[in-house]
Amino acid sequence: MQEQEIHRQVVLDTETTGMNFNGAPHIGHNIIEIGAVEVINRRLTGRTYHVYIKPHAG
Repeated sequence: MQEQEIHRQVVLDTETTGMNFNGAPHIGHNIIEIGAVEVINRRLTGRTYHVYIKPHAG
């Protein structure tokens, strides 16, 4: 029996307060949320990560 190669990936997603559409850097905008999921051999494993960045900042 041949061993199957395991392909592991972590997919990240970020949410920001906005974007500048004129090509300038994202001045004045921040990352406010980060999420991630683990994928092994193209299947979700159920392992996830989620965090809000500075959730109580005003």
